[in-house]
Amino acid sequence: MTEPRDADEALSTSPKEVTDLLLRWNSGDPQALDRLIPLVTQELRRIAAAYFRREPEGHTLQPTAVVNECYLRLIDRQRVSFKDRSHFFAFAARTMRRILVDHARTRKAAKRGEGVTPLTLSAAENLQGSPDLDLLELEGALEQLASLNERQARIVELRFFG
Repeated sequence: MTEPRDADEALSTSPKEVTDLLLRWNSGDPQALDRLIPLVTQELRRIAAAYFRREPEGHTLQPTAVVNECYLRLIDRQRVSFKDRSHFFAFAARTMRRILVDHARTRKAAKRGEGVTPLTLSAAENLQGSPDLDLLELEGALEQLASLNERQARIVELRFFG
């Protein structure tokens, strides 16, 4: 997968050429993807840069990393057939937004967990009959756990509430 020689090459690509390559890729032609990537890279970088202009300073991701992750998700996509160039770029922009949101959630979850002493399952079992149990705190803890691991939250919920 080669980069366009310059920005003019990417901009001179006709929308029809991109659409034709997308349709060939949808049909299972792997060579179409190899030709498509250099043609859309410049626009994907522009979209990523636009997202990063709205992000706070000190972001731990870089636009290039978001574009690369976007490529991985687009290549791994299932049940999506791109109708044309506009559909592809709209889908790519949404994918980049999801990447940034997922990254923000991960960072926020890491911050919430810093300095917190983990509650073991055996310690949680001992709290079950405790009159001092605050259901609002338990609910908050379950929501926090669910944001990190849905299955573990469900297990704790079933242990407490049957």
